[in-house]
Amino acid sequence: MARIKGIDLPNNKRIEIALTYIYGIGRKLSKKILTDANVNINTKAKDLTDDELTRIRTEVDKYLVEGDLRREVSMNIKNLMEIKCYRGTRHAKKLPVRGQRTNRNAVTARGGKRKTVANKKK
Repeated sequence: MARIKGIDLPNNKRIEIALTYIYGIGRKLSKKILTDANVNINTKAKDLTDDELTRIRTEVDKYLVEGDLRREVSMNIKNLMEIKCYRGTRHAKKLPVRGQRTNRNAVTARGGKRKTVANKKK
């Protein structure tokens, strides 16, 4: 089983798809990493040689992924909440941040229990 950045990649999937299991790597970045590492995109993860794995690891190290990326995103959100901007207050109240309606579907959008949003008359 291939292990990159502390994530076990699934053996039965193509390496292009298996790399997307790492937080911060999507399909586009996965293809770029594999072309830079000179690895065939259609190779299954279990069929990778040790040399190919080390080349992939060195390419992945060039990007901000997994724990470092999660830490940076949470720090950005924390910064928004500290400066008390609109987006920061929406994050703090656990309401939709990007302008979605709140009277219809905010429960499933952010998850969890309903939050009352202003003085709604019935």
